[in-house]
Amino acid sequence: MRTGEPLPSTGDILAALATGLWHWDTATELVTVDAEAARLLGLPARPTTLTEAQARARLHPDDWNEITGVVPLAVAEGTLAEVRIRIIDEQGHVLRVVRSRSKPSYDRERHAYELIGTLQEVTEPAPGTSSARSAVTGDWRRSREAFLLDAGRALAEARSTEEVLRVAAGLSMPGFSPDGLAVFGVEGERLTIIGHHGYAPGDDGPFTHMPLSTNYPAAEVVRTGRAVYLSSPGDYRDRYPAAWPLAEQFGRRSWAFLPLTAGGHTMGAWMAAFSYPVAFTPDERAVLTTVARMLAQALSRASAAETQRELTEGLQRSMLPSLIAGIPGMNVAARYIPTGGGLQVGGDWYDMIPLPGGATGRSTDGGRFALVIGDVQGHDVRAAGLMGQLRIALRAYAAEGHRPDAVLSRASRFLHGITHDEELAQLRFATCLYAEADPATGRLEVARAGHPDPVVRMADGTVMTRPTAGGPPLGVDPDADYPTTRFTLEPGETMMLCTDGLIETGGHDMESGWRRVRAILEEHAVSDADRERGLEELADALVQGVHGPSSHHTTGPLTDRREDDIAVLLLYRGEEPEREETARTRVRSTLLSVAQDEPERIAEARQYLRELLHDWVSPDQVDSAVLLVSELITNVLVHTDADALLLAEIFGQSGARRLRVQVTDTGADLPHKRRPGELASSGRGLMLIELLADAWGVEPQGKGKSIWFELYEQDGEGGEGGGAAAVEWGLSDEL
Repeated sequence: MRTGEPLPSTGDILAALATGLWHWDTATELVTVDAEAARLLGLPARPTTLTEAQARARLHPDDWNEITGVVPLAVAEGTLAEVRIRIIDEQGHVLRVVRSRSKPSYDRERHAYELIGTLQEVTEPAPGTSSARSAVTGDWRRSREAFLLDAGRALAEARSTEEVLRVAAGLSMPGFSPDGLAVFGVEGERLTIIGHHGYAPGDDGPFTHMPLSTNYPAAEVVRTGRAVYLSSPGDYRDRYPAAWPLAEQFGRRSWAFLPLTAGGHTMGAWMAAFSYPVAFTPDERAVLTTVARMLAQALSRASAAETQRELTEGLQRSMLPSLIAGIPGMNVAARYIPTGGGLQVGGDWYDMIPLPGGATGRSTDGGRFALVIGDVQGHDVRAAGLMGQLRIALRAYAAEGHRPDAVLSRASRFLHGITHDEELAQLRFATCLYAEADPATGRLEVARAGHPDPVVRMADGTVMTRPTAGGPPLGVDPDADYPTTRFTLEPGETMMLCTDGLIETGGHDMESGWRRVRAILEEHAVSDADRERGLEELADALVQGVHGPSSHHTTGPLTDRREDDIAVLLLYRGEEPEREETARTRVRSTLLSVAQDEPERIAEARQYLRELLHDWVSPDQVDSAVLLVSELITNVLVHTDADALLLAEIFGQSGARRLRVQVTDTGADLPHKRRPGELASSGRGLMLIELLADAWGVEPQGKGKSIWFELYEQDGEGGEGGGAAAVEWGLSDEL
């Protein structure tokens, strides 16, 4: 070109440099190219306008995805969009590789991008060369895609902030990896450091609680929501002279500060520092930006989960009571395990309520207490709310001094009153068991509302379900009655109260689940030597046997998902010195009452006695004992107006034991032996006792009388034929 001649046009200059021009408007979905750009795309060398689909057909599919990812990033950061693109022919073969550089803009009114850029052919770098690290195509691309997939999966699985930071610290980016990381959060108008990696403890001191107005890269990122890339110490020093002395001491050479944005809100910043220079090409920026987005989402999820856990633990602590300590002669342990879903609270609960003392006339001291366990239908927030209301109501009724039956009757009316106006699909009921305990005597008074019976582990390891009278679940019938069952927890015995979640889980029904729980109770003895720890270990063993390791009710909830809530209460009565020699040899005993209006409980008494004698050597003697108990209790209900109280005790060692059964009533008339005719329907009770028992007798008492009999353990061949006698007399197992 001669001096003074006019400059050639821009198009001529670009053509001389083998560089084409193109224009893309996403609103019109049209791409306009000049002759050189058309040639590079494998089209005739003349200006033309293509649709997006036509232009996309000339590009490798992976590279089209690269373009659509880089353009929004360039707009957000105010930088050029630079990518390498493989041009393909109709058969999909790569013709050439071109570099595209453009300055994109975004029209908010049209919700569209507009790009004007250049295309220039480049030579694909050989694999393994240094330049291959920053190329979009080739091995680096495949490594980056694999890295992002792995990083996304790992961050998605992180459940806590600590775990998210640990995953972020372990990320190894393809071709370039930072050796210093820091995650900044925001509290008010100040930066906080959530966590860091690659720095010594205490290095974060100058950066903690830094005002957002500070001329520091992370503060600027939070203020503006735009990333900051510093490729050299000089860039850092020139742009942030006040903050440079704080960063200089760590010896890094390049820094990237990216916004952590979730839900359109910048929640903090992520710093990646490098000990070597990094140019931060568009490809590298795309990787860092993608990681920052995934990191922000993971931190947001973790923060929400931690907030929910704090809410759950606080809600549990407010709903679950503290157990009364220092009960003379007794120990209590409890566990509550939620389902593992949602707020991890549900309808199961337990409570321990101190009761009024002698002022009620029902006890001589103030040591009595009540144990309550229940299950409100459902596992949602509504169930948890009803549970809280019901628990408060039960405490109020108990504090007024009502008996167990009255407490449950009032609670049933209360629950019915707050739920009966709801839609039919929302009606709720609750099962419940309420037990008053007197530590001085071990006497228990139990009322039950549709709840599983208590279970007693005796001193010798025998485990039995303790039949108790009951009524319908609370809230079903506001006028329902809840009869009371009285029995004594003997020294060395443990009573378990639980919700059905402990039994009916893992595919088990009540029968198979009970066998599993029973085996756990049999294996774990509680001794007076260390009964508090022993009871706690038994509670842990019960929940671990169903769901694996668990925590005490005062700690955080379990994270694994469960089929149903679990509530467990354990009550242990310590052993006491016995005054009589015979008492010291007693290994098993039980006490059971049968009221005049509960004849159906005679069948329960028979079944309970069979369980008490589950390891008795002679089956015929067991049949004889069951027959005699049925006869004695029936005699009380038929011939008196009193209730029957059954006491069964076993003394001695296995193979040479003695069974003593005593039935007491308040009737004044003593029984007499009769001689019934052949067709008589009654009058054979004492004859049966005399025939089947090894010893028997009648003892008048101050008010009433007791009839007792004893059986001495024999082998299976030496029985008295009690089973045959039962058949002969035609007595069945159902009254």
